Order: sequence, then structure tokens, then C-alpha cells
Amino acid sequence: MYTLCTAHSTVEKRLRDYLSSRKDIRRKLDLLRENPHRANGAHKLHGRLGGKYACWLGSNIRIIYIIRELKKEVVIEAIGTHKIY
Repeated sequence: MYTLCTAHSTVEKRLRDYLSSRKDIRRKLDLLRENPHRANGAHKLHGRLGGKYACWLGSNIRIIYIIRELKKEVVIEAIGTHKIY
């Protein structure tokens, strides 16, 4: 099981806002903790975001994150609509 953390306070605030308005997101974050490589349509990004992953948390909610395998952490770097790419 991986630990979820956020890269900075802005991401943390946006995540809290989404969690308070959408109860289904908590379950999707639990799935991400279990398997950040595959859960919720996870996929590797390319180009300027190469080395990072993205997945969906809702119909129009996406996150960008990195996986720190040695620490077993998923660091959420951005959350929002497709515009975060």
C-alpha cells in the first residue's frame, strides 16, 4: 500500500475541496493507494510531463502524480480538469 501526499498547499486545498463535494473520490484515492500504476485509468505521461502519471477521479477530474517506489509514496502534483495537462 502506498501513501498519498501532495506536492504543495494549493494541491492539498483543491483536493480537500473535491473530497468535500464528491464522496466517490475517496474510494478512487483508496484504489490509487493500492495500485498507482493501474488504478482509475492510470497512464504514463510523455513530453514535458514525461515520468509522471495521470488518472481520473471523476468525469472531469484528473490528477497528475509521481510515484516514489522506495518510499512507497504517490505525490499528487496537480488536480483539476483536463486543462492541468
